[in-house]
Amino acid sequence: MAVVIIGSGMAGFGAAYQLSHYDIKPVMFEAQSYYGGHTASFKTDDGFIFDDGPHISFTKDKRIQKLFSESVQGKYEILQARVNNYWRGYWIKHPAQVNLYGLPVELVKQIILEFIDNKERTQNGSDIKNYRDWLYAQFGKTFAETFPMQYGKKYHTTAAENMSMDWLGKRIYTPDISEVLEGALSQATPDVHYVDHFRYPTDNGFVSYLTMFLPLIELHLASGVVGIDPKKKELRLSDNRVVGYDKLVSSMPLPDLVKIIENVPDDVREAAAKLACTKCVLVNIGIDRNDISDSHWTYFYDQEYVFTRLSYPHMFSSNNVPEGAGSMQAEIYFSDKYKPLDKQPPELIEPAINDLKKCGLVREEDTILHKSVKLVPYANVIFDLERSDALTTVHEYLDGCNIRYCGRYGDWGYHWTDESFKSGESAALKTLSDG
Repeated sequence: MAVVIIGSGMAGFGAAYQLSHYDIKPVMFEAQSYYGGHTASFKTDDGFIFDDGPHISFTKDKRIQKLFSESVQGKYEILQARVNNYWRGYWIKHPAQVNLYGLPVELVKQIILEFIDNKERTQNGSDIKNYRDWLYAQFGKTFAETFPMQYGKKYHTTAAENMSMDWLGKRIYTPDISEVLEGALSQATPDVHYVDHFRYPTDNGFVSYLTMFLPLIELHLASGVVGIDPKKKELRLSDNRVVGYDKLVSSMPLPDLVKIIENVPDDVREAAAKLACTKCVLVNIGIDRNDISDSHWTYFYDQEYVFTRLSYPHMFSSNNVPEGAGSMQAEIYFSDKYKPLDKQPPELIEPAINDLKKCGLVREEDTILHKSVKLVPYANVIFDLERSDALTTVHEYLDGCNIRYCGRYGDWGYHWTDESFKSGESAALKTLSDG
């Protein structure tokens, strides 16, 4: 049986792992010259390692923990997550809703009064039609508009009233009034972030978690799939080769996948075009000291700061940097649908450095040892109000073609690492059951 997997990210390898239980070695085609997809890692000539965006493993699934541990031969760091926020010169422990201590008194007072007022009123669920409504109901107008709505505009590139709540899960903590009061009166608060501890490979970056699965596949790099004929069960590759298949699993982003399938109905093409996703410019910076921050990552709310989130790769593993050095990765978000990228990515390096200096993370006396930039064309799925109906249309069409989709960009969801891997496993089982 010829089984083909499109894409070499976490989901693709999850599919391969599941297929290995049936003694099937799939062929995997990857458009890039490296494997890993969104979980790839890159080592620079000057000794830094940067992932394709910040990636950590905080799964509680013992089976996935064991697999990843075996893949790095037990060599991984276990770290207690430290997360903070930056807003108008204030450094705030995350999440801000239970760490208001030290913020302007009038702001804190208004947030608490609105929070109490909201909780005392009976909330009618039918009145909550979008993410903005949900934020107002949970936190009150002042907190919502000062913090999550500002961050969301930068991260999702669209306004909260244009977003559904389908993506929320445990991502935003909803406290009771005693937690809000405690965090307003005291600096010492419990850690309530959904990530408490996480694992990260000691050596060679996050992509090391895929090492064990490489022997399970026949991997073809720099071999993008540019055409699919589901009736003939044939793929056309970027070098014009034509490859047949019996079963097909794809982790390719749905808008790109639909474009390359022959004879797709117009309504499906139109639906795929409505699916929105951010693209991310990653600005990677290395400096000559490692005492940059005590946190592993920081959220930035102010619109005037070019980046939305910062992570500190040297805090994940000291082997991500030369000895004594520190590193930062800034995420700057755009989207074709809502906020088109109007600059060449290298043009954003200096603005990012200037903002790092403005907030004090980079000092004038620091020596910048490394600076680089990378464009991630697909970053985070945007859960706008058009997503749900459009996604149903696209998925129903692919199901009819027996093209099994998986991963963040195949399921078009907000998958964490373990969820992507298991999504690939699920897609593999489905394709095996197809007639």
